[in-house]
Amino acid sequence: MTTATSKNTHAVSKSSSATTPLFATDYNVYINHTDAGGIVYHANHLVFFENCRRDWFTKLGLNGYFLQTDDGKVQHFVVSQADLQYKRAILLDEVITVRIDNVELKPASIIFYQSIYRQQPKYDSSANNKAIATLLSTAKIVVACVQNQLTAESISNNESTDAVGNIAPMRPIRVPQKLRDAIQQVIT
Repeated sequence: MTTATSKNTHAVSKSSSATTPLFATDYNVYINHTDAGGIVYHANHLVFFENCRRDWFTKLGLNGYFLQTDDGKVQHFVVSQADLQYKRAILLDEVITVRIDNVELKPASIIFYQSIYRQQPKYDSSANNKAIATLLSTAKIVVACVQNQLTAESISNNESTDAVGNIAPMRPIRVPQKLRDAIQQVIT
């Protein structure tokens, strides 16, 4: 599935179920996702969004979270910002559709616009007997590309724990070209 990227973030965040997502997958809601009342715990929305991004990278044939450079250094992604809007509760035993609606590539980060929908078995005559999708939550998640600065040897050779605290454990780096090319091919 492909769609053109949009620089207008307002249009992306107001995406409807009628637009074609870059990627969508269904997940079952199990008891471990919910609180005592059978409602998905709010932090688990992030878990579903994360699983969807990981499944998309896998579908693209990428291990997009941990990449090794030619010189053996490890690059990986960390969530640096998450803006979630909860619209409706997700309930125990539902099947939800988690989507990547759009992606923006930045030099050292990737911005994901995602949403979660419930497919209702109700039918609407104006929708030509198609299932109605209800928006449950949306997210704008910024994933930064970083490289570890510390190694096991540098920590064990350092006698002062204060000195370790003064060293930046990771630094931002550019999104690797292989990953950038694969994502760019899908979004254009």
